[in-house]
Parts: sequence; C-alpha cells; structure tokens
Amino acid sequence: MKPRDLAAYLFLALAWGLSFLVLLRVVQAFGWAAAVSLRALVAAGVLFLMARLARRRLVFSTGWKPLVMVGATTVAGQLVCLSVATPMIGTAMTAICIAAIPLFSMAIGQAWGLERVTLAGLLGLALGLAGIVLLVGFPAEPVTPTFLLGCAAALAGAFCSALGSNYTSRFLRGMGALEVTIGAFLAGGLITLPLLLFVPLPAVPHAADLGLLLVLGGVMSGVCYTLYFWLVTRIGATRTVSVEFAVTLIAAVIGAAFLGEALAPLQLVGGGVILCGCALVLGAKPGVPAI
Repeated sequence: MKPRDLAAYLFLALAWGLSFLVLLRVVQAFGWAAAVSLRALVAAGVLFLMARLARRRLVFSTGWKPLVMVGATTVAGQLVCLSVATPMIGTAMTAICIAAIPLFSMAIGQAWGLERVTLAGLLGLALGLAGIVLLVGFPAEPVTPTFLLGCAAALAGAFCSALGSNYTSRFLRGMGALEVTIGAFLAGGLITLPLLLFVPLPAVPHAADLGLLLVLGGVMSGVCYTLYFWLVTRIGATRTVSVEFAVTLIAAVIGAAFLGEALAPLQLVGGGVILCGCALVLGAKPGVPAI
C-alpha cells in the first residue's frame, strides 16, 4: 500500500470510529429516517459545492443506474440499518457487528468471480460466523427482541456495505470517486426521503444538532466515502473494507469511555474471533499488517 493510500485508510478509520458517537446524537435529534436522508443529501450537496468551487468537471460516464444501485446499498441500506441499530445496542456492539463487512465482502467477491477462493478465506468465513454467534448469543445484557433486532440490523447494514463495495469495484471502476460518491449519496438520500412521512422529526433541532448533521454528512460521509470509493478502485473492495477492523476498535473504546457501554467477556472473544477471521480472509500472516 502506497503512503497516500495508507493516509486515506487511517483517516477513514479515525473518522468512522468517531462517527458512531456523532450518529447517535444526530439520530436522537432528527430521528433515524431524517438522520439517514438528510445526512446523504448534505453529503451530496457539500461535495457538489466543493467540486464547483474547485472548478472540477463532473463526468457521470456510466449513467445513473449503477449509482442508484450503490445508493440503495452502501448509502440507504447501510445507513438505515446503522441508524436503527446504534440506539438499540450501542456504539460498541454495532461497531463489532460492522466488523463482519470484510467477511461478507469476500463471500460476495468470490460469488462474482472478483477474488480467488482460498482455504484461509474459507476458514476465515467459518471463524467469522462463529464470532457472530458469540456476539449475539452471550451479551452483557439480557437477550431481548430489541437486542436481537439491533444485531440483525447491524449485520444487514454490514452486508449492504459489502454488496455496494463489490458492485462499485465491478461496475464503476471507470468513474471518478467524487462522481460515485455524489451520485450514490444523492440517490440514497432521495430513496430514503419518503421515510420522513412515517418517521417525522421528534422535535425542532437546535443549532448544535444542525452542526453535527453537517459534520456527519459533509465530512464523515461525503469526504470519507470519496476516499473510500477511491481506495476501492485502487486496492480492491475487500482490502478497503478491512478498515472496519480499526473502526471497530476506535468505536468500542469511545463507547466504553464516553457512553459507559459494557461488553460481556464472551462478546469480546467473539469480536476477536471475527477479527481473526477477517485477517484470514484478507490473507494476513502473523507479524504482517492486514493492510
């Protein structure tokens, strides 16, 4: 991995690790539907404005259909699931579930012929599934329908992210990362906008809430996903989504330090098993960084 790729990778890890805390505040202020739709539209708007200020000519060479597909999965599907899951099971648990993204990405990549099946990869999938069982089956809190729904939503979001990443790698390599991000977030925002009819804003947002929405949409979505899609086209979908390892660690630390969240010992084991499985999926060896 080249230095600029590594710099983008580390920036994504830090920004997305912090994003769970910001997301929780935005969902509380706007409701999960508005948190998703407005976040996506803000991301698209900020990036479009940046492109205009930089006099960057936007070229959507592949048309809108592929962008709608990415918007429906990586944006609408993933963000809806995360916005629903985070208030239910907390930032740490949501982040650990999201660490399963590389497992889903490898499975989809194999099915689409984008990556070669290896014995280590198959073993990694098995470990990942075992880790998910430990996460869901042995929580620190009693297993309730809310907890199970939150875990299911987080895992569904992980699958949507992996699906969109592989789709981007397969069908959108010829389009710039900025165009992919603007198109995907515009599509995702419009797809989820009708949800506001059923899940209205709980109250009039304060100025601080609007500021957090701008940070979440403009920086943690717009800027970060531009870097993300740029990395996908440079180093591949599965290697790029391995950034979720670091995201999980940062989000779990933030959840414990600022929100008082706790995880049962077997859940910590489950998180470790998932990370080991992901390392095998990525072809990492002892002493060699997964990236």
